[in-house]
Amino acid sequence: MERNPPNFPELPLPENLERFPDLHPSLDARSAVTEANRCLSCFDAPCTAACPTHIDVPRFIKKIASGNLPGSARSILEANVLGLSCSRACPVEVLCEGACVMHRYNKKPIEIGRLQRYAMEDFFANWQASSPPPPVSHPQKVACVGGGPASLACAAELRRAGYAVTVFDNRPLPGGLATYGVAEYKLRSSDSQREVERLASLGVEFRQGEVGSDLSLEQLESEFTLVFLGLGLGAMQRLGIPGEQTPGVLDALTFIARYKTHPGFSVGRRVVVIGGGNTAIDAANAARRLGAEEVLLFYRRTESQMPAFPFEFEHSLVEGVKFHWLAQPLEIMVQNGRAAAVRFLRTRLAGPDTGGRRQPEAVAGSEFEVPCDLVIPALGQARLAEQWGQARGLRLEGGLIAVERGSGRTSNPRYYAGGDCVNGGREVVDAVADGKRAALAMKEAMNHG
Repeated sequence: MERNPPNFPELPLPENLERFPDLHPSLDARSAVTEANRCLSCFDAPCTAACPTHIDVPRFIKKIASGNLPGSARSILEANVLGLSCSRACPVEVLCEGACVMHRYNKKPIEIGRLQRYAMEDFFANWQASSPPPPVSHPQKVACVGGGPASLACAAELRRAGYAVTVFDNRPLPGGLATYGVAEYKLRSSDSQREVERLASLGVEFRQGEVGSDLSLEQLESEFTLVFLGLGLGAMQRLGIPGEQTPGVLDALTFIARYKTHPGFSVGRRVVVIGGGNTAIDAANAARRLGAEEVLLFYRRTESQMPAFPFEFEHSLVEGVKFHWLAQPLEIMVQNGRAAAVRFLRTRLAGPDTGGRRQPEAVAGSEFEVPCDLVIPALGQARLAEQWGQARGLRLEGGLIAVERGSGRTSNPRYYAGGDCVNGGREVVDAVADGKRAALAMKEAMNHG
């Protein structure tokens, strides 16, 4: 697999290395061993239970403490083939580190994420694709549609078991949101690509193209025994207000992908971000680091109702993002063919909706305008599964693909699914766990088919 397709820049961009230094810098050897020796190696290991891929955390940390870094990396990769990406992108504060027993003693939790990153970065610094890939020992072939973490995990598990696997992706570089959608100071696209290269060295085939147009579903089913759908989600939802198609309006995921892959990207002096989730905060932080003098984030509810993690909100305050609550956009004002301001309406919270959060309602006569150079809506992603449900009889629930819990099998026995197209948009590590579970079930089905 080509590391970078023709006319695609080498990643990370040099200017991004300066603008987006690591949020949590790498540990050096001394600090890694010191931190590893703080681990109590708990017998019941609540950190392992809290990890969706169930990495044996005490085991890999103990190997760091004893100086066995290759063994530590192997322990991680046995459970999570995207161990490097997850070490940087996982919200460890609410997963493994959030479950650390050190909290019971009012002590700082073990820095599991940074220790995992230390072991994985040592692994890739010394990794070379020298040995031949494992032989294909089964006649069945599997297709993974979508190149994100769920498909990559599924492909790796099946390839290690001797199955021929092909990953189809419609973007220049595989990796899905791990490549294009995670903030640069958390995860660099180049780290995601190192993991893709390793999978290619194991014999996973990567094809660029759109299934359904470049390759018909009939052709897909004639070539492959089983199909895994790791489709992710679609484009971000629209605001549904006048002016949102205007130049100077970029949804948050497009904005993040643009600055990660386009040299010289500029945001102007004042940026308005609309939304209250983690992606909105990532975009706001990035806009600050890209040189915006003022970044204003508007959310139609209050801070307590915001879906973003509290630690992400606190970090954004440090970055200098200014938050404005109880404001709903009405129109993007246009001047000289570009977005020039956003007209808002004040809101107040009424009764709870079906999800338990209080519904915002408009406050009459409270409109106001905010001048800006760039508008970044971040309202969540649309769901893409309808076409598969109609074409292949997959049962859908709320626009997501319904699967058997624990196996990922859909209502069509030839199709399995995982990741955001099933869970609606969770973390990279959740997608990896889905892909692993589906691969195990697919192996069982093909062995007894």
